[in-house]
Amino acid sequence: MDQGNKGMFDQSTPLGAGGVHGDVLGGAICSLFGITYPIIQAGMVWASGWRLASAVSNAGGLGLIGGGSMYPQVLREHILKCKAATNRPFGVNIPLLYPDLEQHINIIIEEGVKIVFTSAGNPRTWTQHLQQHGITVVHVVSSSKFALKAQDAGCDAVVAEGFEAGGHNGREETTTMVLVPAVVDAVSIPVIAAGGIATGRQMLAAMVLGASGVQMGSRFVASEEASSHKNFKKAVIAATEGDTVLSMKSLTPVRLLKNKFYEEVRAAEQLGVSADELRGILGRGRAKKGMFEGDLENGELEIGQVSALLDQVLPAQQIVKVIMEEFKQELQKISKSFNFIKQ
Repeated sequence: MDQGNKGMFDQSTPLGAGGVHGDVLGGAICSLFGITYPIIQAGMVWASGWRLASAVSNAGGLGLIGGGSMYPQVLREHILKCKAATNRPFGVNIPLLYPDLEQHINIIIEEGVKIVFTSAGNPRTWTQHLQQHGITVVHVVSSSKFALKAQDAGCDAVVAEGFEAGGHNGREETTTMVLVPAVVDAVSIPVIAAGGIATGRQMLAAMVLGASGVQMGSRFVASEEASSHKNFKKAVIAATEGDTVLSMKSLTPVRLLKNKFYEEVRAAEQLGVSADELRGILGRGRAKKGMFEGDLENGELEIGQVSALLDQVLPAQQIVKVIMEEFKQELQKISKSFNFIKQ
């Protein structure tokens, strides 16, 4: 199915919520979630609490609470606080391999959350159950094969997350530039692009590739409302090209900022240690130590390659505004630059 223009707009047609007009791409995603702009803030562990999710939603995007680092009761508290802080749509991201998954699912249903992003597991397990309670379900994938499985499971949309992304990643190491059009061609449901996207022009590029929206993680880690530690935020905006590496492929691939912990992992991998030995090096609470507690030497610092483009910690509302302004400016430039196509 050719979906190269999926998400393209009609200048005369309203898109999204609140009478928003067609001066932005991403109508399918805006309509699906009831949001103004097709910008989704990723549900990142130790960074995506209720403050960040509500701020992004209030700015016109879709904020996600990162349930993967929360005990069930903590998740409930964040949902309640998010509902009090915004009257706009927001969602919860849950890794399907999470040990307290069923409790998380029950809390999400009980508290009336209407959007769930799932990752790291089989979407067939819970998608229909969630949808029976009126919940829109989106699954994160790293390949066309898994995108088709998500579509077959009944998911309402997929996030195609490329190799550039921080956090858990695909073993195939397919870049966003290749993955997004491949997934768009493979499925008929809306595709959200993720991995290496933090600016308006990158968002426009993803739309040209056929995405109906974008999901951004690293850009919102470096926000004032993110619950990540200020030391981690400073490290993110100080990062340059080559400062992140995809690591721990024998467990779950994750992109890390280089530090003492990364060097320990790299040395162990070069020695060919087993997955169990690597798991022992990782230990418990390593991500919390780095991203939430701010231990930049011994902590696990998950972040995407696009951190090399970030140089400021900004309020979430300003981030969304800057992205959309740049997006529109770049769209106008392209429209002028390619006038020859009309001839």
